[in-house]
This record gives sequence, structure tokens and C-alpha cells, in this order.
Amino acid sequence: MRLDKFLAHHLGISRNLVTKVLRAGQVTINDELIKSGATKINVTDVVKYQDTVLEHITSKRYFMLHKPQGYVCSTEDPDHPTILYFIDEPMPERLHSAGRLDLDTTGLVLLTDDGQWSHRITSPKHHCQKVYLVEVARPLTEDLIATFNQGIKLNNEKALTKSAKLEILDKFHARLTINEGKYHQVKRMFAAVNNHVIALHREQIGNLKLDVLEGEYRPLTAEEVNSIGSAIK
Repeated sequence: MRLDKFLAHHLGISRNLVTKVLRAGQVTINDELIKSGATKINVTDVVKYQDTVLEHITSKRYFMLHKPQGYVCSTEDPDHPTILYFIDEPMPERLHSAGRLDLDTTGLVLLTDDGQWSHRITSPKHHCQKVYLVEVARPLTEDLIATFNQGIKLNNEKALTKSAKLEILDKFHARLTINEGKYHQVKRMFAAVNNHVIALHREQIGNLKLDVLEGEYRPLTAEEVNSIGSAIK
């Protein structure tokens, strides 16, 4: 990694300010004064700013975030703010969401820099359950429970969706549990039964239930990480 990028994230300053810090002789690598931001560093290098050691990130990271509306689940987007706005961690751009939510969908997002772990969540073969609270435009009927259980034919899809559990809470609200993650799946499932999703909120992935306030996040425990089927490295 370049030294200027490393410093920008650890010190929380812009690249321009990093350049000034370097020119002022405030940074050393392995006790050698460094003034070039293009210098490459390794995890074995000891980087100091004003004699304070800046720690490298060597272990995998796992977080749950309560995503509000209006944010996209990507690291960069030219038109909308991203969920990294809420993450106050070193090098947040290394994190990615394990299963995205739409711009207007709220709720549980899992963030990690462990690609194998996130694959266990997103890969269809692992059948990781996702639970959503849904608000729809038209009244829900009891016959939909069987329809969702049997599988639904989505537009432009050959196969039916996998069996899903629909729990009707009232005429316009339901809890839906699915075991796959097709593109806009929940919205498309309700569209296929002549309804329209007004609001969508994800409250659970696997055994992990959302328990932080909107716009807040927290690290997962080792037990929670392992519940998805992977150990912290």
C-alpha cells in the first residue's frame, strides 16, 4: 500500500495534508525519515507519525450496520452517498457489504473484508436465510402463504423461487423469510402476485438479528461470525 493512502486513513486527513505532514518530516518507516507519499509499505514495516506507531490492519473485520434510506451498498457512487459514511474505521474502503440492499431499503447490512465469509452469505448453495419486514400497497390474503411457500415465477426467470415463508402481520404488512438472493427478489415476488412493495426492511441474516439504531454499527463477536460458518482469521 502507498504511504500517503495509509496515512490519510489512519490520521483522518486529506491527501494534501498528508503531503504537508511528510514534507514536515513527521513520518518515519522503520526509523527512517520518509517524505514521499508514493513509498510502498508492508505489514512488517513500522510506520510512525510524530513518534506514535500506526498499526497495520492484519485481521479480518466484521460489522453489522443499520442502513437508512438513501444510501447505496458500495464503496463509491457518483450519485448517492454510500454506507461507508457511517463506518468510522481505518481503511473503510477495504470493506464490502455481504448482500446489498437497494437505495430505498433499510435494515441489516453486514460489512467485512473477508471474501470467503461474505460468499457464504450470498452464494445460493449455502441457503443463508434473510428475513424482511414488508409493507405493500394492496391488502394481503391468506392464500399468499401457500403461494410463497410453493415458489413464485418471477418475470424473466425460468425456475420458481425457492420456498419462502410469508407471515402476514396485518392487511398491509408481512414478514418474509427467503433462502436466496436474486436481484430485487422481494419486490419482484410481490409484483408477481399483483402487489407493490412500499417499504422494505431487512431485520435478520442467518442467525444475526439487527440490534443497533438506524445509522449506527458495531463489530460482530467471534460467535456471531462463526454462526455464518466461518472462523475469524
